[in-house]
Amino acid sequence: MTQEPFVEYSRPSEERRGTHLVLMLHGYGSNEQDLLGLLPALPSDGFTYASMRAPDPMPSGGPGFSWFDLNMGPEGSLAKTAEGAKAATSMVTTWIESHADEYADVTLLGFSQGMAIASSVARHRPNLLAAVVGLSGFVIDSDDESLDDAALAARTPRLPFFYGRDQEDPVVTGDLVAFTLDWLRDHTQVTKVLYAGMGHGVSNQEMKHVSEFLTYVLR
Repeated sequence: MTQEPFVEYSRPSEERRGTHLVLMLHGYGSNEQDLLGLLPALPSDGFTYASMRAPDPMPSGGPGFSWFDLNMGPEGSLAKTAEGAKAATSMVTTWIESHADEYADVTLLGFSQGMAIASSVARHRPNLLAAVVGLSGFVIDSDDESLDDAALAARTPRLPFFYGRDQEDPVVTGDLVAFTLDWLRDHTQVTKVLYAGMGHGVSNQEMKHVSEFLTYVLR
């Protein structure tokens, strides 16, 4: 976890300075290539997208990577977990802090488990991010002392946070969703949108809304 994480960019290095950086954090069992497929639906002028590979190979030895181990509940649903996320949160935070001066600001976009890390970074460094986009994911229920929820809630203006999901998402469990919604309302300026028929994924309509959100909050 001390190694520099692998990151793939949408722009060459000479074109990145002064742009809005959107750092993308993929889901469990995926890799940095996954979210790069969303770029055609996202704003390009003045934006740099960077997609980071999670640090841990899958414990099963299968393809893809994870940010932390997951406890799996009945029928493959996600059980509530806070274990393992601290190291990944620290890694992402350190990477942002070492690169942020190059950019106008930094936003995190996380899918599923990537949203758990994105929201944890915001809690770890409440003034580091310009915005967060969370797709079909969750916020970790944790009382880790390194997470400064009080400072995040006191931020003025509050952190803009887009949260999109399908109400019938078969992966993220109801208790996680309930905690996530309560936490977002208490600590961020949340934009919550539900999408029908999307499952545990993303949709064209959702990406249109994400594009509008990024353009608006980073204008």
